[in-house]
Amino acid sequence: MKPGIHPPYGPVVFRDRAGGFAFLTRSTLSSDKTIEWEDGRTYPVVDVEISSASHPFYTGHARVVDTAGRVERFERRYGRHEAR
Repeated sequence: MKPGIHPPYGPVVFRDRAGGFAFLTRSTLSSDKTIEWEDGRTYPVVDVEISSASHPFYTGHARVVDTAGRVERFERRYGRHEAR
């Protein structure tokens, strides 16, 4: 590899804010925030909104989407399509 052009690659903790789940991996991302990990060392922590611990596809908990309200709003706005 060419020296001096690659970002630093090191251990980072990714923390899922919704699920309270965290995992240690290596990444080029960094953060000013740190966390003390289970091994007693301090690592930079990156907060993510969703991960496999909280994503509905992986957890099996589907979210209810208000599709009926969207359809009714569409029909009010553009009218109901009549059969020809």
